[in-house]
Amino acid sequence: MSFAEITVKLAEGFGTTCLLFALTLVLSLPLGLLVCFCSTSRFLPLKAVTRVFVWIIRGTPLMLQLFVVFYVPGLVFHVTLFTSRFIAALVAFVINYACYFSEIFRGGIEGVPRGQYEAGRVLGMKKSDVFFKVVFLQVVKRILAPISNEVTTLVKDTSLARVIFVVDLLQVAENILMERALIWPIFYTGVFYLTFIGLVTVAFRAAERKLAYFEV
Repeated sequence: MSFAEITVKLAEGFGTTCLLFALTLVLSLPLGLLVCFCSTSRFLPLKAVTRVFVWIIRGTPLMLQLFVVFYVPGLVFHVTLFTSRFIAALVAFVINYACYFSEIFRGGIEGVPRGQYEAGRVLGMKKSDVFFKVVFLQVVKRILAPISNEVTTLVKDTSLARVIFVVDLLQVAENILMERALIWPIFYTGVFYLTFIGLVTVAFRAAERKLAYFEV
């Protein structure tokens, strides 16, 4: 196979990697905020269950969670939840990253001085308005750096999807290795990952500059 042919094949796998990354990010961020609200709820049973769940997800490897989501329903309960390996991988990734994001959100929200909430209430603002109009952008500023670290990790973690045989960038390279006995495409995938992470880094630095006027 020529260099151009291998590049095209890797690009096809990279498309799956990018799709998994984008969908995970779009779904896990709002879910993480919801999990954050549940983990800080005044309803103690909900708070306890949520925190135990987050502890389990953060304390076990993502690879194990991929196996559990895809294989356990069929092997243990004899129920096929996912006919698509990609969807199974997406579910595992979204749950995993939502739990990590929830802790980042919680830290950011709790880091905003209590006086900000009280000042908004004194001005007659509703509790929801205080959060979204006064607190939220300050929270975004605080959490941007840790969120960028998680997003960078997500780019690399997408390669774990191949353990349930999702044909992503690295899986395509491994297939070429097995079929053609060519090892260099494995290292060539690093160019794709580095480029992707570079673009993500640039985007987050631009966002940090845009929010630089917030004094927190």
